Amino acid sequence: MRKHVIGALVVTMALGLSACGSGDSGGDGGETSGKGKTLTVWIMEGTNPDPKPFFNEVAAAFKKKTGATVKVEYQQWATAQKKFTTAIEGGPSQVPDVAEVGTTWIPQFAETGGLVDVTDKVKESGLGDDLVEGLADAGTLDGKQYGMPWYAGVRGLLYRKDIFEKHNLKAPTTWKELRDTALVLKEKEPEMISFPVAGGAEMFATPFVWGAGGELAVDEGGKWKSGINSPESVKGITYYTDLAKKDKLSPAKVTTWTEKEVATDFQKGKIAMSLSGNWTPKAFVQAAPDLEGKLAAAPIPGETGGMSKSFLGGSYLSTFKGENQDLAWEYVKLVTTGEFATKWAEQTNYFPGQNSLLKEVQAKADPLVAPFAKQMTEAGATVPKTPAYGQIQATQVVTKMIQSILTDKQTVQEAADQAAKEMDKIFAS
Repeated sequence: MRKHVIGALVVTMALGLSACGSGDSGGDGGETSGKGKTLTVWIMEGTNPDPKPFFNEVAAAFKKKTGATVKVEYQQWATAQKKFTTAIEGGPSQVPDVAEVGTTWIPQFAETGGLVDVTDKVKESGLGDDLVEGLADAGTLDGKQYGMPWYAGVRGLLYRKDIFEKHNLKAPTTWKELRDTALVLKEKEPEMISFPVAGGAEMFATPFVWGAGGELAVDEGGKWKSGINSPESVKGITYYTDLAKKDKLSPAKVTTWTEKEVATDFQKGKIAMSLSGNWTPKAFVQAAPDLEGKLAAAPIPGETGGMSKSFLGGSYLSTFKGENQDLAWEYVKLVTTGEFATKWAEQTNYFPGQNSLLKEVQAKADPLVAPFAKQMTEAGATVPKTPAYGQIQATQVVTKMIQSILTDKQTVQEAADQAAKEMDKIFAS
């Protein structure tokens, strides 16, 4: 997912209640008065093709409840991390009241002291037990929760149902079946990429690391150490890269592809099966209407059965330490729960961050949604929860490793050892 992700479910901040909260109890139309106040909200662009009507509706409901005006400022994922960092360094006057931030950024921003621990506020609200475990965990550091889960995304297996039916194929349930199915597709549909091994897509490689029992990194007594070159991790990386190197299921041009290029070719009808996010089926059909009814999904198969873990990412809606924390918390609750949480999930095809709302999604039994929901609830995983991992992602340690293997510059072990050295250097800095 872009830095989400989930971002990619592609990556979050905190809200809270300070002693110098923004309003008095019993204010105009709500628990916290915001009469005469303006709440500044930063929202990332890209999740919802047209978010303005949604946030206009939220703003109207919030003003009716609290009397406060809401000013939404839309931010770009590519530049947001730097903008947040600069704002935090500038102090309370520079930061927004409420912000959407990808889950993988929580450790960095929590460490700076810009976020508020809202563990008690979540408990008081009665929402804590209803939060999706994997997503709640992504926003919790050292036992403290920094914000409210808003929406989530996870990658699963997306494939062309019509092509599979044409050749009497079923969704693979093991790594062997995944390879065998892709080999059949390579033979029967030579004009299509049977399974792209995208060298620029970190979250395409990690399920095979986790699926083999490996880890990106491990916490050893409070100190992080890379696990990318362990025997288990190397086994998973070898399987994944061999699909391209030995089985030739993925052409050389895919070596540098990110998820964006995979999506483009999938929409053009050039890919038969791929890892893909739960938000993509709806987007693919919108971009290419001829794909309507031709897509199917399944969880990412485990090595010998079950599921391989997949990165569970998304966004929290949270606040910085500032003057309007009471008011900000009211806004966060309004957006992340109930009617507006459901509406956002329906508009974006991402999953809500609460089990009760997620169950409503699952109950609809949509064949293009249910497999992803199963993947998320039963086999969702997070990257190491340390500020250093943000730097590891920024320097593309994992994707450089995969690309080095695919281009025969290094063996799997050599590339993994090199990646481990780079990770450990960053962890120690």
